[in-house]
Amino acid sequence: MKRKIYQRLLEWKNEKNTKPLMILGARQVGKTYIIDKFCKENFKNYISVNLFENTEIVNLYNSDINSDEKFVKLKLLLGFDIEKEDTVLFIDEIQESEKLISELKYFCEKHNNIKIICAGSLLGVKLKRSKFSFPVGKVTMIDMYPMDFEEFLIALNEELLIDEIKKCYENNTQMLDVIHHKALELYKLYLITGGMPESVKNMKDVNKDVINYNKDILKNIIDSYFKDMDKYVLNNSESLKIEKVYNSIPSQLTNEVNKFQFSKIVTGAKSRDYNSSLGWLEASNIIIRSNLVSLPEIPLKGFVKNDTFKIFLNDVGILTSLLEIKYSDILTDNLSLYKGAITENFVANQLLYNGYSLYYWQSSGKAEIDFLLYTNDGIIPVEVKAGDTVQSKSLNVYMEKFNPKYAIRISTRNFGFDKKKKIKSIPLYAVFCIKD
Repeated sequence: MKRKIYQRLLEWKNEKNTKPLMILGARQVGKTYIIDKFCKENFKNYISVNLFENTEIVNLYNSDINSDEKFVKLKLLLGFDIEKEDTVLFIDEIQESEKLISELKYFCEKHNNIKIICAGSLLGVKLKRSKFSFPVGKVTMIDMYPMDFEEFLIALNEELLIDEIKKCYENNTQMLDVIHHKALELYKLYLITGGMPESVKNMKDVNKDVINYNKDILKNIIDSYFKDMDKYVLNNSESLKIEKVYNSIPSQLTNEVNKFQFSKIVTGAKSRDYNSSLGWLEASNIIIRSNLVSLPEIPLKGFVKNDTFKIFLNDVGILTSLLEIKYSDILTDNLSLYKGAITENFVANQLLYNGYSLYYWQSSGKAEIDFLLYTNDGIIPVEVKAGDTVQSKSLNVYMEKFNPKYAIRISTRNFGFDKKKKIKSIPLYAVFCIKD
């Protein structure tokens, strides 16, 4: 299946004095698949090694010999001269060797003619808790996420629909009603599958027949997340805390106070007890944080209130699976109070996949803006509505108070632009178009 990150990999290949490339992402987002595909299609010589399986390389880099000797012996173990022209080395599960991660600096400085790509499960956690120094500035790092809605449509052979969505987005012109409704129905399918490639492929294989869709795919991914929670932890107690934090997130999405509350994990819980566990989940890329800002000014990061934030799951399909929602209720919009929470999680995912850091704003009263985007047009407020009712006092308060160049309203309504109110209307299925 086509992935947008492929283009970024091509750009890395064509860079001069290429640094080693490290791909970070949650389990099952397709890292190994796309790296393997890229390497096979773009290099004459391709060497792949998995450190789970090749402990000899792990032992080599744990030894006390110097970097030059390790490099010579690495070539011997691989059975190939990786300095040969048009060669790429893919090191999978590199988190199994902290010393090899540290040695990437050596490759960058002494052998920058070698193309090296690294990836691994829970690599972000390992980097955060590594005992060895990370080669800062010597490694190119790219985050990989589940498939966004555009990639989902590509997988379903809906390229013509993508073209129409992009055209309407750019021109603020309404889409033909029948096509608009078709796109909304596909959006609902995405709420079921999410963007995990195996899940999307299965929906394609059953020709979008929800009855035959294999719901165990997402359940198995969730199970693998829980099994991962025993890895790279300080002790068994932390593993249990990580699981409790994760399990609390779906219910926290409907908090009336619109923020993550440690007290909702277990009664009486304090931030000091669970901050480390929350950090583990963030580093693993299976949750994402949206930070409250005290003032929607440039730069947003400078106005973050570190003790107030929201937490979303990394994939909306994972969320609907965790909530055990019947697919028929998703398709008929019978989601009650959770419709808004699921919609907001979807939008958070799509914005993150497009490279935006996530922020939101609250007034001293009850006004709240779901997302703030730092763009070339300044700070742009984004309001999310799960249906076609778009009345909003919060957005009106924000517009009067801060007078942004324009605002974005995401809902089930068709495209449009209200010149008087300066509000750009974007259907939920077109969030992937929002790019700076």
